[in-house]
Amino acid sequence: MFPPFACVPCADGDWERHHKDRKLRMLRFWRDGLERQIAAVSAAISTLEQQIERDQPGQG
Repeated sequence: MFPPFACVPCADGDWERHHKDRKLRMLRFWRDGLERQIAAVSAAISTLEQQIERDQPGQG
């Protein structure tokens, strides 16, 4: 990771905790986006499976 350029250094080294908090928020943001994508793909798979099952000859 790059150093936190926008952070003002604190006298007690609090910048490291701040940097870790920002990194954690970023990783959670990425995870949330990936979870949305997985949910969309899962829904598409489920829909296609239902359509294939419905459209099979001799099943209706």
